[in-house]
Amino acid sequence: MHEYAASIRWTCEGDFARGRYSRTHDWAFDGGAVIRASASPLVVPHPYSDAAAIDPEEAFVAAVASCHMLWFLDLTQRAGLQVDSYRDAAVGQMEGSPHPWITRVDLHPETLWTGAVPEPGRIRELHHAAHERCFIANSIRSDVVVHLP
Repeated sequence: MHEYAASIRWTCEGDFARGRYSRTHDWAFDGGAVIRASASPLVVPHPYSDAAAIDPEEAFVAAVASCHMLWFLDLTQRAGLQVDSYRDAAVGQMEGSPHPWITRVDLHPETLWTGAVPEPGRIRELHHAAHERCFIANSIRSDVVVHLP
């Protein structure tokens, strides 16, 4: 079994009783990284949120995309292929009422290769295998859709 931990730290700034307080807080991780986080400005308006900080919904989408990428890179390396760079413009969609949830995460990976570029079918197979192995995708009920060029 593996355990993963994050420390969340928030201190009240503003009028808590009236709902006029800052939602900014810090995420601290065991490796020493500290990231400024906030409620999404789409959910809690400025000045009670910080658009420059990471919100939980963005972090969720980034975690799905990052997990997929890491598995894809591992599988391509094991297949003897050489990836030069990888980009993804991932997008999450929140829907539902009265309890909205992220119903779908669309991944749009773009890969640059060193040497021979694999056939499109092989690339699809590798992405499918990466999706099947992604711990995050296997932990959520949201649809994860990989869009290939």
